[in-house]
Amino acid sequence: MPSIVFMGTPQFAAPILESLIEQKYQVLAVVTQPDRKVGRKHVLTASPVKKVAVAHRIEVLQPEKIGGSPEMARIIELQPDLIVTAAFGQFLPTKLLKAAKLAAINVHGSLLPKYRGGAPVQYSIINGEAETGITIIYMVKKMDAGDMLAQRAIPIEKTDDTGTMFEKLSRVGRDLLLETLPKLIAGELTATPQAEDQVTFAPNIQPEQEAVDFKTQTAAQIDNQVRGMRPAPIAYTVLAGKRTKLWDVTPLTETVTQAPGQVVRREKHALVIAAAAGTALAINQLQPAGKPKMMITDYLNGSADTFTTGEQVID
Repeated sequence: MPSIVFMGTPQFAAPILESLIEQKYQVLAVVTQPDRKVGRKHVLTASPVKKVAVAHRIEVLQPEKIGGSPEMARIIELQPDLIVTAAFGQFLPTKLLKAAKLAAINVHGSLLPKYRGGAPVQYSIINGEAETGITIIYMVKKMDAGDMLAQRAIPIEKTDDTGTMFEKLSRVGRDLLLETLPKLIAGELTATPQAEDQVTFAPNIQPEQEAVDFKTQTAAQIDNQVRGMRPAPIAYTVLAGKRTKLWDVTPLTETVTQAPGQVVRREKHALVIAAAAGTALAINQLQPAGKPKMMITDYLNGSADTFTTGEQVID
């Protein structure tokens, strides 16, 4: 079997690595991000990809920055047939890409040329796309711009969030890679250039993008934002003067006359808020600052706020 250096970090990439090992590809080394402190107790934690590599006794390289590092020199020394990346999170220098005897390829979580960048899954949901998918491309120095070797689309359901889509896309990426590699190795594939006039970008989510704007966003757009930022970093609003994370909302079909941010109605198990363009949404699960996330019923039972119809609760 051809030899591979695999590069990836999050859970998305872990099943892809597992599949290469199971199919008896010779994985010479695994390159992943350094261990990071996680949670309130700041526990130093290995990436999911590192855990797979350690379990299979594969050499692990963890450069803070790959360019010019000893780890890069080690990869070049290994002379792999293939370099395979999946959500690695760093640019690879041209010298490193050329170290692969056959090819350096990337398993990317979008239907390229749409959504080049580090957050393609999030943007697909936030922008209300009906589908997304996996594209396997040759790696070049320019971000996610290489010629395409294979592509597969899957629908985005209204119940999906970034977490569920990562799980689905990881399986699609695993299967598509295993189908593509033998054809690539045998020289049976013809790569397709990306249409530059159709390129869109998905840069990493910035903190200011987490804020929900009821005045300009419809209920459906807010729902997309909430799902696109779940399970992290979580969209938020300022509800009754308190910064509040929105974990789950439901856009309603009714048309309302209340101004955006006003209470449409409070019921025993529901808090309905007006959004832009006469739309409304029900808040199902939320998390006030300094408190655990909770269902709306528990929040309303414990809140001192009355939330009366017409009250402006979100500015």
